[in-house]
Amino acid sequence: MHDINDMLYFAAVVKEKSFSGAARRLDVSKSRVSKAIARLESALGVRLLHRSTRSLSLSEVGEAYFEHCERILDEVALADMTVSRLQQEPRGRLKISAPVAFSTMHVASALPGFMMQYPDLTVDLTLSDRFVDLAEEGYDIALRITAAPGQNLVARRLAPIRRKICASPAYLARAGVPQAPADLARHNCLDYTFLSTQGLWHLQSPQGQVAVPVSGSLRINDDEALSQAVLGGLGLALLPTFIVGRDLQAGRLVEVLPGVVPTEFFIYAVHLPNRQLPLKVRAFIAYLQEYFGAEPYWDREAA
Repeated sequence: MHDINDMLYFAAVVKEKSFSGAARRLDVSKSRVSKAIARLESALGVRLLHRSTRSLSLSEVGEAYFEHCERILDEVALADMTVSRLQQEPRGRLKISAPVAFSTMHVASALPGFMMQYPDLTVDLTLSDRFVDLAEEGYDIALRITAAPGQNLVARRLAPIRRKICASPAYLARAGVPQAPADLARHNCLDYTFLSTQGLWHLQSPQGQVAVPVSGSLRINDDEALSQAVLGGLGLALLPTFIVGRDLQAGRLVEVLPGVVPTEFFIYAVHLPNRQLPLKVRAFIAYLQEYFGAEPYWDREAA
């Protein structure tokens, strides 16, 4: 492959019909233009230009090469213009991976405002609780609920993901209200298996951190489905406020052991390290941070 600048100098010489004119056009010295043409001819092993003291003309090979140079230089200019345009305003396709329940309830409702703000942007959203490989699968960004976003990725915190120990009034009337973490061992504790809690709930109480052994009649890998079982009076469970905020507000669910706080998670936006982060990614992160706010609306509902 030849230096694109040498092609640029060659094309300028042809258009200006002189080395001096090309130098003036490109604002470089005449010797620089001359050396570029010499490099190009040496690399190709052909003479591109016929030179004399009075005239300059293309060789037959030079004519064919000039046509290709023009097309290549036009493509380079178009590529530069495209990059410049993309950096001025978000446009193109934004490919996102995001968790199912959170996105169904909160990301989907955020998208219309975001996309109306950036009409030249197309969003490709995949809902999955699997941690995708961004590089391998071509995602621009992934939303992840986790305590630690992992290495080799840039993580931007969007909002806290708080969970509460919840039960329905009917279940508490039937089974009694736990007064201390140890009381949970006597209750039907429904388990969210996606977190791999393995029968232990890690809780922070006024007395310090405690791991409480729990067991129950239902283990399920979807927290939205788990909330339905709790609403139905089957037992109690650790449920995220982004799902049950309104149920707590309406009294359909009751917070159990309010002084005991489960391990806090966050929703992160993660992307590959990139010194020139695409504007579409920056815009999406900034939009979600503003949309969710410092104290997310679902936590205000839960309170």
